[in-house]
Amino acid sequence: MTTFVRYHLLSLFILLSPPLLAQEYTVKGFVLDSSRNYPMEAVSVQTTSGRGTITNADGFYQVRVSETDSIWFSYLGKSTQKFPVLRIANPLQFDVSLQVNVPILREVKIRPRNYRQDSIQNRLDYAKIFDYRKPRITPVTPQYGMGMGFDLQELINMFRFRRNRSMLAFQERLLLEEEDKYIDFRFNKALVRRLTLLEPPALDSFLRVFRPSYDFTKNADDYQFRLYIKQAHYRFRYGLPPDPRYTTRLLPMEE
Repeated sequence: MTTFVRYHLLSLFILLSPPLLAQEYTVKGFVLDSSRNYPMEAVSVQTTSGRGTITNADGFYQVRVSETDSIWFSYLGKSTQKFPVLRIANPLQFDVSLQVNVPILREVKIRPRNYRQDSIQNRLDYAKIFDYRKPRITPVTPQYGMGMGFDLQELINMFRFRRNRSMLAFQERLLLEEEDKYIDFRFNKALVRRLTLLEPPALDSFLRVFRPSYDFTKNADDYQFRLYIKQAHYRFRYGLPPDPRYTTRLLPMEE
């Protein structure tokens, strides 16, 4: 077979061969409201190839696409522009912010308002426990007459040892529960998932091992707190232990 014949046969084979399939991969990310602070649930995610999905309660989505696809988002009948897949810089973190009207935004903000309301209500329900202090001998001035006396009820309470221990233990337990709820509020799964792209069970392990202390959580602003999550994720990826500066609980000073 001459070179001329082989060349023409190869050209004919190429012309008759089926076209190569477009490469497929996954695009995923989070859909947020216009402030980029709150996740949007039940947003429709569609592609030009006919595939689609919806966001979960954390605003997370993932959809299989081909390189010839475009992707767009739809919420309550309103759609975004179409984004060509080849122009998406990072398909593994393609976050989108939707413009929503005020009534929808108020519904999305329910969760943080509930935390504060629950905290206030808890303080009201257990006001007697939260306000409890150790009994002390306190001098009092009688309403009538001269001299100085002592609060009889406080004097009696000083010798109610079992009651005092129970009240202090209950108070400490309530304070610890309040601190834990505040950490859960800021170190929440939706935020950590959005910043780290971790998925269960790795996400659950990260939340457990790198849970910050109450002292750091209370004093850190949003930038410092998110920076901590990203730095902790780096340590998590490379098998490094948590930095004790951010995870060690400071012991309260005794009176």
